[in-house]
Amino acid sequence: MTSDTPGEMPEDEARVRELMRLLRKADEAAGEEQVLGEFRIPRSRIPARHSGTIGSLTKTEVAVLRFLGWGRANADIATLLAISENTVRVHLNNMCGKLQLDGVRELNALAGLLFHPLT
Repeated sequence: MTSDTPGEMPEDEARVRELMRLLRKADEAAGEEQVLGEFRIPRSRIPARHSGTIGSLTKTEVAVLRFLGWGRANADIATLLAISENTVRVHLNNMCGKLQLDGVRELNALAGLLFHPLT
């Protein structure tokens, strides 16, 4: 639903802002980080289900995951990493297998949780 009143934000936007506020608070409270490839991820963002297996990702897989979390398309990721689009798909499928996910949609959600900026 959207708000018709001037000055009020839509209900969905308010929910997203509240979620981002809670994630920032959890990031600050946790203090601990896990290194993934070249990146440091607050442990509070890593679901318990994946805490053991996420460390098995290669540096390239983590880079692909990072760009996926930023909302980049496969073709963009391929260009940014100087690899083929088919190689990007192979990395996505390998990550789904390693993390025991049902598909790229779940991987996309996880990538957003791990790497989406909260600012």
